[in-house]
Amino acid sequence: MSKKFYITTAIDYANGSPHLGHAYEKVLTDIVARFRRMMGEEVKFLTGLDEHGQKVQMSAQKLGVSPLEVCDRLASEFQGLCRALRISNDDYIRTTEERHKAVVQDILQKLYDKGEIYKADYNGYYSVRQEQFVTEKEKVDGTWPEIFGEVTEVTESNYFFKLARYQDWLIDTIRANDQMIYPRFRSADVLQFLKEPLNDLCISRPKERLEWGIELPFDPDFVTYVWFDALTNYITAAGYGTDAFEQHWPADYHVIGKDILVPPHAVYWPIMLKALELPLPKHFLVHGWWLSSGSKMSKSSGEVINPLDLIDQFGADAFRYFVTREMNVGQDSEFSLDLFMSRYNSDLANDLGNLVSRLLNMGGRYTEGRVPPAEIEEAPEKQLKELWLKTSAELVPLFEDFQFHKALDRIFTFVSGINRYAETRAPWKLAKSETPADQAALRTSLATMAEALRLAVALLTPVMPEISDKIRGLVGAENFELIEGQLEWGNRLEGKALGEKTILFPRPERKVL
Repeated sequence: MSKKFYITTAIDYANGSPHLGHAYEKVLTDIVARFRRMMGEEVKFLTGLDEHGQKVQMSAQKLGVSPLEVCDRLASEFQGLCRALRISNDDYIRTTEERHKAVVQDILQKLYDKGEIYKADYNGYYSVRQEQFVTEKEKVDGTWPEIFGEVTEVTESNYFFKLARYQDWLIDTIRANDQMIYPRFRSADVLQFLKEPLNDLCISRPKERLEWGIELPFDPDFVTYVWFDALTNYITAAGYGTDAFEQHWPADYHVIGKDILVPPHAVYWPIMLKALELPLPKHFLVHGWWLSSGSKMSKSSGEVINPLDLIDQFGADAFRYFVTREMNVGQDSEFSLDLFMSRYNSDLANDLGNLVSRLLNMGGRYTEGRVPPAEIEEAPEKQLKELWLKTSAELVPLFEDFQFHKALDRIFTFVSGINRYAETRAPWKLAKSETPADQAALRTSLATMAEALRLAVALLTPVMPEISDKIRGLVGAENFELIEGQLEWGNRLEGKALGEKTILFPRPERKVL
């Protein structure tokens, strides 16, 4: 059985409601998944929720409920976000599921039996906010950075994973594979981290301090800590321990934010897999942060955008378009409501929405609501077709290289070209003439606009699936799955029924979000 294209997001942590960063990562991953499906590949797309840990336990205690109740509520919120954004994930994993607990305990036992995990006393500093041990070298100017919150000194016994023994292997692996991490400059971040000697990794917490976790199979007084729980979700969902595993693993892409590349995903996870004698993920796709006035949006700063507010007001596809158009994958990007409104009004409402509305209105008035034949090919038609040839030659390579912002720029340059073509041909003027030549030009102009719209939304589909399907329906184009043949100018809509005039992007009053 052939391997599926397997793509994952980081799993969200059950300590707060979804925000812009969560939404963007899911949209980014969804675009890759939808594009791959269009290319004819069978895709498995995973996202989910990380539900164990001290923060969840503390939140539950504060609310007077069980940790699972906290997780159930947040799982509902995150899954609701996926539905609202039309995310096409095939699986949603929660780390409290039995299928996951079984895999975590299985791999812990295997590594313990191999001598990769040992017990030792630890004396050092612990950050409750980050739920991790920290060292003196992480201080800045003699003080703990704010990200760590309150740091206390603790002494306790714990279990450790032999991380340090694999440091040289990991350095050699990353140096030998410059395609492993995208964008490539992020590899330098990992190698810089690996210049310092690695410490073995504490992978447990005593139950007297943390009960909300997966119990160690070899010591019931401890639960496993985040690394052997959260990171393992990727192989759990891939069917680890079953015949289906080879269909999915290794993952083709782990899509993650730059803040969790080092050390969790690019250091701990590859070494964990190496110790288990499993293949590494083929690639990490690392995206940047959303900024507000140059600073990262965060709950602590009060700069948080609830994506559901924007989706409710403007629609999922408008949100998907904006975050994709504005973010160069791998770089940081600025978010503002003014910029969002500018894109919505200019690109979507004016350029695309008015174009569709104009075509449908004229088709209903001049050609009895059907796509007419294209009867002539003169300079305006040739120029538009040449623009499409140039555009279509660039689109697939841009999608394959995750340059989605550039692909959208090319698509909307073509949409502007259709609008210019309409202004040049001016079918509303041609309709006033009864000469055969003008009537032929009228029919040709509407046929050309319909075909150009069909082509324009072909590769807009992964980014704006609902709007693209709606436009195809309005111009009489059939839905499709494969890109092959769909990017060629074919005048294949002749005789198809045009839909009623539709406002795709209504102009709501801007609310205070």
